[in-house]
Amino acid sequence: MKFSRILMKSILWLVLCLAVLPVFAQQPTLSVAAKSYTLVDFHTGKTLISQNEHERLEPASLTKLMTAYVVFTELKQNRIKLDQVVPVSRAAWKMVGSRMFIEPNKPVTVDELIRGMIVQSGNDACVALAELIAGSEDMFAHKMNEEAARLNMTNTNFTNSTGLSHPKHYSTAHDLALLSAAIIREFPEYYPLYSLREYTYNGITQPNRNRLLWVDPNVDGMKTGWTVAAGYCLITSSKRDERRLISVVMGTASANARSKESQRLLNYGYQFFDTAHPYKKDQEITVLQIWKGGQNTLKVGFDRDIYFTLPKGQAEKIKAKMEYKQPVIAPINQGQEVGTVKFSLGNQEIAAYPLVSLETIGEASIFGRAWDSIHLLFN
Repeated sequence: MKFSRILMKSILWLVLCLAVLPVFAQQPTLSVAAKSYTLVDFHTGKTLISQNEHERLEPASLTKLMTAYVVFTELKQNRIKLDQVVPVSRAAWKMVGSRMFIEPNKPVTVDELIRGMIVQSGNDACVALAELIAGSEDMFAHKMNEEAARLNMTNTNFTNSTGLSHPKHYSTAHDLALLSAAIIREFPEYYPLYSLREYTYNGITQPNRNRLLWVDPNVDGMKTGWTVAAGYCLITSSKRDERRLISVVMGTASANARSKESQRLLNYGYQFFDTAHPYKKDQEITVLQIWKGGQNTLKVGFDRDIYFTLPKGQAEKIKAKMEYKQPVIAPINQGQEVGTVKFSLGNQEIAAYPLVSLETIGEASIFGRAWDSIHLLFN
C-alpha cells in the first residue's frame, strides 16, 4: 500500500510537471561548467534548469549528507543522544582524507562528531558515528541505502559513510537534491549546523569549505565534496525572503569553479522564476453550506501549503476554480475531502488539489435532520 501511494504521487507529480512544460518553454538557458547540475525550487520540487542530472557520478563528500540524515533520524527516534560519548576505534582514528582529528583515548560526543562531519568534513567523524549506530561502516551503508530507497533516490548506492572512491559508490545531482531537501524539511533543528563557518576540535580550527557562506548572505548550506575522480562538487541552499532554492553541481574543475557555477545557478533561479504561495495549510478559503449538521456552514481549505514555481511575473495570473458536490451533508470530519480546486494559468490547467474540511461537524438533532431533509426535497 505504501509503495502504491508513493507510485501514485510520483505519477501525479510527473503529470503536473508535463502540464506546465509549455509555461517554461520560453525561459532563457544557462551554460554551466560542470559534468552534472540541477537547480530545484525547495517548496515545489520543481527543477528550474538541469543537465545530466540523472547521470551516476561519484558524490565524494556529498555522501556525508546521507550520513547526517541517518544520524539525525537516530537522534529523532531517541536511539542515540547528542551528549553521548562515542568510543573511537582504530579504524576511525586512522581514516585518510579530511579529518577532525579524533583520538582513541580522548572522549568525543555525538554532537562534536556531527559538527566535525558537517563543518570539517571529517571522515574520521563519519566512521565513528557509523560504528556507533550500526556496529560497522558496512552495516551503516545498508542503512544509508535503505533511506535512499525510501527517499526515491533511484540512481544512488552507498558503500561507505565518507564518500571515498569505490566503483559501486555513486549518486546523481537529482538524487542529492532530493536528499538535501529532505534534511531541510525533516530536521529544521539541525539544519543551521550547515551554515557554521568554522569549528574547533582538539585545538584545531578548520573552516567550512563552502565559500559561498562568506560571499552570499542568502546562502545557509550545504556541503562540498572532492576526489580526483569526482572533481569539485557543491550542494548549495539559499533562501531569499520566503523562497528557497537548492543547487547541485558535480564535476567542476576547481574549488573556485564550483562556487562560481553554484552562484550563477542560484542567481538564474531568482532572476527568472518566482515561487507563488497563494494558500497556506489550514487557511480558510471559503465557507460552504452544510445540511443536517450541528451548524449550517463549513469552513474549507487545504491540508497542505500550496506552492507554484512560475516564470517571473506570472504568479499574479494564476486563477483558481473550486468544484464540489452539492449538497454537503453532515457528519463531516476535519480533513475530509469535500471537493477540488483546479489552478490554471491562461487556458492551461497547471494543478489540482483536494478541498478539505477545516473542522468537524456532527449531525443535527433528529428534528434538525428532518427539517433539512424537507428543504433538500424541494431544492
